[in-house]
Amino acid sequence: MNLPPEYQNAVRFQFGDSPELADELLELVLSGAKTATCGALRDYGEAEPMPQVGRRDVVLDGAGRPACVIETTEVTIRRFCDVDTAFALAEGEGPYAAWRSGHIAYFERNGGFDPEMPLVCERFRLVLVLDRAT
Repeated sequence: MNLPPEYQNAVRFQFGDSPELADELLELVLSGAKTATCGALRDYGEAEPMPQVGRRDVVLDGAGRPACVIETTEVTIRRFCDVDTAFALAEGEGPYAAWRSGHIAYFERNGGFDPEMPLVCERFRLVLVLDRAT
């Protein structure tokens, strides 16, 4: 699929840490259920740039195909233990308890978990759904 010219140089990323999770979380974005995401602050750098308000990124599906474009609307840094119910629900992955257990497992798989760990908490809006058929 050819990206529209304005997104040729956009940051590209997948949600999650497996093709299956990438597809599951992408479907939540496409349905409108997921309007937020978070990641460990330690994981941001050259390979994964920090989100910036107003920047538009291309979200890839589990096969690495461009699937949609999102625009960051808010970025905050807070400790895992300080993430509130409203933000967890905006991630679209179920009630707070499910968000918490799922994220603990994710962080344990990807470098370790600490309830005091700083997270980059991002809110976004869906801008464009891309055609993955071509």
